[in-house]
Amino acid sequence: MKRKVNVMWTLLLASALTLSACGGAEEPAEEAGSEAGTQETGPADPYGKYEEPVTISIGMQVDPTDKDLPQGDTPLDNQYTRQIKEALNVDVEHAFTASAANMRQKISLAIASNDLPDALVVNAVELRQMVAAGQLADLTQIYERYASPEIKDIIDKTEGAALKSVTFDGKMYAIPGVQADADGVHIMWIRQDWLDKLKLEPPKTMEDLEKVARAFVEEDPDGNGTADTIGISGPQSGDGKMYANFLESKNNLYGFDAIFSAYDAFPGFWLDDGNGSPVYGSILPETKEALAGLRDLYSKGLIDPEMAVREASDEPVINGKSGIFFAPWWMGYGPLTNAVKNDAEANWQAYALPLNADGAFKPHAATPSTEFVVVRKGYEHPEVPMKMLNNLFKNEMENTFDPSKGGPGFYPLRVVFAPSDEIEFTNKAIKEVLAGAKTKEDYAEDRPYKLLPSDLENIKKIKQEPYDDWNIGTWTPDADWGAWTRAYSIMVGGNPLVETEMEGVKSLIYEQTPLMESRWVNLKKMEDEMFLKIVMGVAPIDTFDQFVEDWKRQGGDQITQEVAEAIKQ
Repeated sequence: MKRKVNVMWTLLLASALTLSACGGAEEPAEEAGSEAGTQETGPADPYGKYEEPVTISIGMQVDPTDKDLPQGDTPLDNQYTRQIKEALNVDVEHAFTASAANMRQKISLAIASNDLPDALVVNAVELRQMVAAGQLADLTQIYERYASPEIKDIIDKTEGAALKSVTFDGKMYAIPGVQADADGVHIMWIRQDWLDKLKLEPPKTMEDLEKVARAFVEEDPDGNGTADTIGISGPQSGDGKMYANFLESKNNLYGFDAIFSAYDAFPGFWLDDGNGSPVYGSILPETKEALAGLRDLYSKGLIDPEMAVREASDEPVINGKSGIFFAPWWMGYGPLTNAVKNDAEANWQAYALPLNADGAFKPHAATPSTEFVVVRKGYEHPEVPMKMLNNLFKNEMENTFDPSKGGPGFYPLRVVFAPSDEIEFTNKAIKEVLAGAKTKEDYAEDRPYKLLPSDLENIKKIKQEPYDDWNIGTWTPDADWGAWTRAYSIMVGGNPLVETEMEGVKSLIYEQTPLMESRWVNLKKMEDEMFLKIVMGVAPIDTFDQFVEDWKRQGGDQITQEVAEAIKQ
C-alpha cells in the first residue's frame, strides 16, 4: 500500500500549530535527505568522533522510582552518557523527561505545540502525526550514509517491513528499531517456590489458573501470617494495556494477553474472518468470553484488586507480594533483579501458559518495528542519533556496559536492533556450551548475535550445576548481577520459546489506515474504558454488545473497509 499522509489530519494540525507561539511550521522545506547546518564532509563514518562538542537535546522516558543507577549517577550522567561523550564527543541534554505513565502525553503536547526536542523515541501513531505536521527531518540519505553495517544488516533481514514502517511518500522519516520476535510473546511468570510450598503444578488451563491464583491469595504463600498476597498482577493505571495491539504489538507488561489467547481471543489485532475478509479482534465473541472470564477472576479477588489505581505494577512483584504476571522473556531486566535482591529465594519461572481448549499456546505475533527514533526538522546535526545508535550496537560495545548499574533503557535514544531469533539462538547456544557439546569458539563467526560472546563467557560465573536446572537456587547472582540479569532472562524467560511448540497469530496489518488518523484515538479510548469497566464489574458483560454496535457506527465499519483495501495491495 502506498502510504500518504491524511490531508484532513494535516489541516487540523496545521490549524493547531498556527495558534502556537513557535514558528517552526513556517520554515522552508529541507531538501530531501539533506543535513542542515554544520555537518561532516567527505565519506561518512558511522562511528566518527566530532572534533568539537556537539549537543543533542532529547525527550526521554525516566522512571522516577528506578533505583538501578549507582549513587552519584543520574539519567544525564551515567555509564552510557559518559561513553557517548568519550566515543563521539556528543553532549546529551534533556528537553523533557517523563515517567512511562506520562510519556505519551508529553509527546502529544510537544506535537501540538510544534516544540519537539532534537530527537526522541516515538510509537507508530506519534510518528505519523509528526510526519503529517511536517515536523521531522528526512533521514533517507542520513540512513544511507551513516547507518552501520550491523544495523543495516538487521533491518534488511525484515524483508522491507522495518523500512516500510518509516517511509512516507518515498522518504524515510525515522530510524526503525527491530526487535526479536520473542518480544511479542507474552508468557506467564510465576513464583515456583509458592507452587512448591503449596504442592501445586503450573496452571495449564483457565480452571487450573483460578485454582492456583486462589491458593496464592488465600493460603499465605509468603508465610507472614497476613492475607496480603496477590494472585495475578494486572496492568497499571495510565499507560497499562490489557493486551497488545496492532500498533503496539510487543513488550506488553502485566497485561492479560495469554489469558485472552486461552479463549482464542486476539483483541487489538486485525484477523481473517475465515472468508478472506478482515475483522477487528476486539469485537468478536471470543473476546466477550475472555472478558467474562477475567471479570470472574477479578470478582473473586484473584486479580490485583488495585489494578485500576496501581501506579506501578512491578511494585508487588519486587516486594514479594504477587504470584503471577504476564510479560515477555526479558523480565530479569524488569522487576526480577530487584525481586531476587529483596528475597534470594524468590524463584520466578516462566511458562507458555495457559493453554486453549485444544491444548495449544497461541500468542500474538508482533511486527518487527514498534519504536522509532525521530529527528526534529531543522536540527543541525541530524546524523547524531544514527551515530549514537551505531555506537551502542556495534559488535562488542554493548558488552562493556553493566546492566546492574543502570539498565540499557538509560542509553539515550535507545531502540532495540536484534535478529528475529536472537533469544532462541542464544538460549540453545548456552545450553550446548554448558553441556559440553560445543565451546564458545564454535560460535565465533555468529557476529549478528553481538552479545553472545559475553553470554558464553559469563554463564558459568553465575550458573551452577546441575546445568539443566534453572531454579533460582542453582544461580549465584551475587557473582555478577549484570551478567545474571541477562542470563536469567535468556534462559528462564527464553526456555518457553525454545521448548514449546507455538503458532503466533499475526495481525493482517500493523499500521494505520487514513481514517484511523482521525478516528482511532477515540475508538481505542472507548474500547479500553469499556473493557476495563466490564472486567471490574462496573458494567454488565452484555455492555460488550453495545460497544460493538457503537464501534461499528463510529467509524469501525469504514475502517474495516480501508483495512480490506490495504491488504489487497
